[in-house]
Amino acid sequence: MTAFPAGTILGYPRIGRRRELKKAVESFWAGRITEEELEQTAAELRTATRDRLAERGLGRDDSAIPESFSFYDQVLDAAVAVGAIPQRFEHLRAEDGSIGLPAYFTIARGEGDLAPLEMTKWFDSNYHYLVPEIGPETRFSLSDDRRVREVAEAAAAGLRTRPVLVGPVTLLALAKASDDAPEGFDPLSRLDDLLPVYAELLARLKAAGAEWVQLDEPALVSESLPASTAELGAAAQRAYALLGGRQDRPAIFVAAPYAALDANLAVLAGAPIEAIGLDLVRGDVPARVPGLAGKTLVGGVVDGHNIWRGDLDGAFARLEALRGLGAAAVAASTSTSLLHVPHDVEDERALDPRLVSWLAFADQKTSQVVTLARGLVDGRGAIADELDAATAALADRSSAPGVRDGAVRARALVEGDFSRASYEDREAAQEALNLPALPLTTIGSFPQTGDIRRARAQFLRGELPQDDYEAFIKAEIERVVSLQEDLGLDVLVHGEPERNDMVQYFAEHLDGFAVTEHGWVQSYGSRATRPSILWGDVSRPAPITVSWASFAQSLSAKPVKGMLTGPVTILAWSFVRDDQPLSETADQVALALRDEIADLEDAGIAIIQVDEPALRELLPLKNADQPAYLDWSVRSFRLATGGAASGTQVHTHLCYSEFGVVIDAIRALDADVTSIEAARSRMEVVGDIAASGFDHGVGPGVYDIHSPRVPGVDEIAALLRRATDELPLRRLWVNPDCGLKTRGYDETVASLRNIVEATHRVREDVAAAV
Repeated sequence: MTAFPAGTILGYPRIGRRRELKKAVESFWAGRITEEELEQTAAELRTATRDRLAERGLGRDDSAIPESFSFYDQVLDAAVAVGAIPQRFEHLRAEDGSIGLPAYFTIARGEGDLAPLEMTKWFDSNYHYLVPEIGPETRFSLSDDRRVREVAEAAAAGLRTRPVLVGPVTLLALAKASDDAPEGFDPLSRLDDLLPVYAELLARLKAAGAEWVQLDEPALVSESLPASTAELGAAAQRAYALLGGRQDRPAIFVAAPYAALDANLAVLAGAPIEAIGLDLVRGDVPARVPGLAGKTLVGGVVDGHNIWRGDLDGAFARLEALRGLGAAAVAASTSTSLLHVPHDVEDERALDPRLVSWLAFADQKTSQVVTLARGLVDGRGAIADELDAATAALADRSSAPGVRDGAVRARALVEGDFSRASYEDREAAQEALNLPALPLTTIGSFPQTGDIRRARAQFLRGELPQDDYEAFIKAEIERVVSLQEDLGLDVLVHGEPERNDMVQYFAEHLDGFAVTEHGWVQSYGSRATRPSILWGDVSRPAPITVSWASFAQSLSAKPVKGMLTGPVTILAWSFVRDDQPLSETADQVALALRDEIADLEDAGIAIIQVDEPALRELLPLKNADQPAYLDWSVRSFRLATGGAASGTQVHTHLCYSEFGVVIDAIRALDADVTSIEAARSRMEVVGDIAASGFDHGVGPGVYDIHSPRVPGVDEIAALLRRATDELPLRRLWVNPDCGLKTRGYDETVASLRNIVEATHRVREDVAAAV
């Protein structure tokens, strides 16, 4: 066995520096390129990644470069590799039992009557994974050897890379029981059946030349999963006793990102594996435990979550402290995969150079790891200049203008700022809206067509005069409002054609933010976002949405919603300053939104939606940390909305949010109406809503906008009937799961027509039953 490298990263962005993978995958879906052409693009991206990481200083022949590519999602990759696919997709297997790329995408996206896998958040990140469905009937078998082929591909180019897989415990811990499973079935109970397939895969990897394999087990750090910490630890003990006990395998590196391992460090220390990865950004250097002798401790000291250059001297100090735990060796790494950050800050030519000097994207973080590794090998003196430079950047950042704004910090708050009139009083005041039973609406955005994107790009390049651009946007708003009236929706939206992104749009209009040109990160599948950089104190120099909302409202007698993004989501989907508590930053954003709401009300907007789709995303993985987070996140929303009049109906929207987990917090938001993702999970959430006694308006989604499928009228009506069976009719709204930005108009219009027809059917059924 070769030694573990002194420095490595846990993974690298896979979408491509200019989103080449996104473009190729979507071209394949559209039939514009063949499967072979897609595979060729993917191979070129993998080659470019390996070469780039080698250029940044990772070794070409010591397993330092991770093999972490994915066409869509790493959890789906693992599920497909071991054959863990639902029965409804079994017919997609080839004659030899393998699962090819077209079948892989069908499982991810659905097709016709085949519903895709459910999607939810990946731990406390803004990435979303596909949820495996596993039951007693699941037939585990090695069904895809893509990682084996990638290792061989690298070897043919003269590199020895380290394949990365989601570990067996995490794969099962993140899975849900299949539709065919008996009530109360736990996918983790299938561990003993799954492990032989992992063992076979490890043997194949070794035969292909892999000397090390990385098995990601973030489930072992979480206290927010159905299985307890002790149950997950016991599963890990069984899993790695079997896998580590085999001879025909690479050396095993178990990585546990996103939080501290706590008691499960002792479990891994006692297992016959060779290396353990610790997140020392979200967790502290642990106490010494038995079993570490002979193992390598891989200290995740470079933040994989955020883009700040950080305290490199402090990172090296943590690595030196790790040496006191009695391990055979210590290595430096990122705390998580770098899929959460963009590729290269040097691509950002338009950013203020001073701001750039405070930042580190994936390439710069790789260089930081290489620097720390050199310090571990050659001593602190060998990297003193790099440590001093990072410390100087921190000092410069703290003293820069705008980082602390006295006017922002002088704004006083009182307890009354965080509350409105009682819900009952508001409900009575809002009867003036005169809405029918089961009001029909959408979440906010309508499809962003090629024409919209081109017009925006031309405007930003100075090729389209502002008056012409605004006329174009107004024409698009008129079209969207007219379409909604023709369809028969009850509460309209303006469609948000002026917005490139629901967070970036606000960042561009608020002080304290900067936006990137190429800072793309993967959100899910082929969807990429460009998180803004929240670097200083936040304020609103002028109204942001009022003119567009007012124009849209002038086009219809029906209410048109004002559309805002909430403070928690703006933080969750940005790279946020790390030099003050998140709660302070959230309140600054909330105050800016509070001012915007007041201006919308003055302009005659009667319904205002403050989206918080990311409320669940930032929930800490450790139970002890959750109450404080829920307190400040709820208070920031209430600060934003607390000034709204009783007659103003405040909506919020949550997606991927596992409603039951944060039900008390959602109730505490005190929004008049909460819309929530529910279609892909087939309305499972209504049981949680009913059991909780949730007594405000609620719109469980009936159209999964993350799939190109057009849901049928009967399918939607069945979802609505389940909702009306369990929830009071007067509280229910009808809406898609999320905004429609990523969909095309043909599928959007067809789906909305079906929603309207299904709603009319259910309304008639309800009226007939009275």
